[in-house]
Amino acid sequence: MGNRPRVVIVGAGPGGLAAAMQLSHAGLQVTVLEKQTWVGGRTATFQQGGFSFDVGPTFFLYPRVLEEIFASVGRDLFREIPMKRLFPQYRIRFGTGGQIDATADLEQLEQQIQALSPSDAGAISRYMRDNRRKLARFRPILESPFDGWRNYLHWHMLAALPYLKPWRSLACELNHYFKDPRLAIAFSFQSKYLGMSPFKCPSLFSILSFLEYEYGVFHPRGGCGAVSTRMAEIAVELGAEMRLAEPVTGFSFQGRRPTVVHTNHASYAADAVVINADFALAMRDLVPNSLRRRWSDERIASKRFSCSTFMMYLGLNKIYQDLPHHSIYIADDYSQNLREIEDLRVLPRDPSFYVQNAAVTDSSLAPKGKSGIYVLVPVPHLDQRHSWTEATTAQFRVQILNQLARIGLDDIQPHIETERIITPVQWNEDFGLYRGSTFNLMHNLGQMLHRRPHNRFEDLQNVFLVGGGTHPGSGLPVIYESARIVCKQLLRMFGIRRVATSK
Repeated sequence: MGNRPRVVIVGAGPGGLAAAMQLSHAGLQVTVLEKQTWVGGRTATFQQGGFSFDVGPTFFLYPRVLEEIFASVGRDLFREIPMKRLFPQYRIRFGTGGQIDATADLEQLEQQIQALSPSDAGAISRYMRDNRRKLARFRPILESPFDGWRNYLHWHMLAALPYLKPWRSLACELNHYFKDPRLAIAFSFQSKYLGMSPFKCPSLFSILSFLEYEYGVFHPRGGCGAVSTRMAEIAVELGAEMRLAEPVTGFSFQGRRPTVVHTNHASYAADAVVINADFALAMRDLVPNSLRRRWSDERIASKRFSCSTFMMYLGLNKIYQDLPHHSIYIADDYSQNLREIEDLRVLPRDPSFYVQNAAVTDSSLAPKGKSGIYVLVPVPHLDQRHSWTEATTAQFRVQILNQLARIGLDDIQPHIETERIITPVQWNEDFGLYRGSTFNLMHNLGQMLHRRPHNRFEDLQNVFLVGGGTHPGSGLPVIYESARIVCKQLLRMFGIRRVATSK
C-alpha cells in the first residue's frame, strides 16, 4: 500500500471529482483538497430559506462522457443520479418578436420553424445532418491531449479540417442554414455557455446546439449539485481522501516538480499534482512566476477572458406553472448587446438573460406551493474599464427584475421571500475566478487546442490540469473529458493502464 503513487488534487470541482474517481479506482493514493466547505465548485447546490438553488450549471448536456467515466469505475450514472430529460428543452423568447419551444422532437420543431419563418423549412434537417458529421470528425480531437502543432498533422485533425471552417464565425456558419436572423441566433446563442459572442466564436461550436437536440437536455433530481455530491461520495468509496475547508497555500518544489502541497492545516507529499482550481489564479497564487516559462503572470494577463455573469436566486411564494423549466430571452439588438459586454465593457441596455424555473420539474427544490427562480445575466468581467460597486448591484437588480417581464414575470417582486445575488466581484473574491470570468479563457482560435494550457502542464513536471482553463475547454461535458485525458496521461506516466475508455 505504501508504494502506491500519491496524487494530490487541488480543487473538488467537476474535473477534480472525475479525476478522483478514476485515479482512486486505478489504485492510486488520492487526496482532494478543497477550500470551500462543499464539493463541486460552481456545480453545487445551496439552501436558503427552505429553497435549493444550483450555484452555476443548471442542466446536464451530452451525458455520454460522464456516463462512460461512471461505467469505468463500475457504476451506472443514471442509477446513481436520477435525471429527467426535458421536453421542451427550453423556451427562447426573441426581443424582436416570436418564440420557440426548443425540443428534440424534430418534427414538432420543424413546425415551429415553419410558423416563424416559412422560408427556413427543411433547414433543421440540414443543420442536424452536417453537425452530426462534424461531431463525429472532431470528437477524437476533443478526447485527446493537444500538446503542440504536430497534433495538427494527426489523421484525426486532417480528417476534421474540411468540417471546421476556421475562417467562419459561429454566427456566419448559422447564417448558411437559416435565413431568419432569429433562428440563426436560436442555434448559436449556446456560445454563451463558453462566455463568448457567436460573432467571434469559431464555427466549430455549432456542435453545441446540435448536442442539445441530438442527445437531450437533462435535469438531475435535486439539482446539478447532486451530481457533484454523488461523485465525491463515490470517490471516497473508492479510496480517495476528501478534505474540505482546507485551501491550498502553496507547493514545495524540487526544480520544476512540486513534491509537497501545503494547506492552512497540513502538508501532503505528492508524486503528481492535478490542479482543478481556476488556472490563472492558481498560477498566480501557487506557482512562482520564475518557474513558469510559457504561462507567466504577464502572459496570462495578456490573454482574452470570457464575460462574467450577474446572478439572482429568488425564493418565491408562488409557482409559475406556465413558465418552462428553462427560458432564454434574446435582446432585440443581440449584436449590440454582446458588443456592450465584450468590447465596450458596459452593462447592457437591453440585457439578454436566462431563467430556470425548476419547480415545474422537481418539487424537491422548494417548499410546497413555492418555487425557486434562478436568473443569469451575461455582464462584462472585471478590468480597468469595468468595475463593480454596491450601487451597481442595486441599480442592475432593479433593471433585471423589470426585464423579467419580457418572459411574463411582470409580477415577481411582491412574491420574493428570499434572495441572493452574485456579481463579478463575488465570482472573483469568493469563488476564485480570475477577473470574475465565469467561463475562463475565451475559446477563440488563438486560445484553443495547443494554444490553451496543456492537460499535462508544460511549465512544470508531474503537474496536470483539469477544468475549463485547459483543453478541451469550458462546459461540463468537456471538463469531464479533460479529467479523462489527464487520467490517461497520469496513469501512463506511472505505468498503469487502468482508466476509462471511450465507446
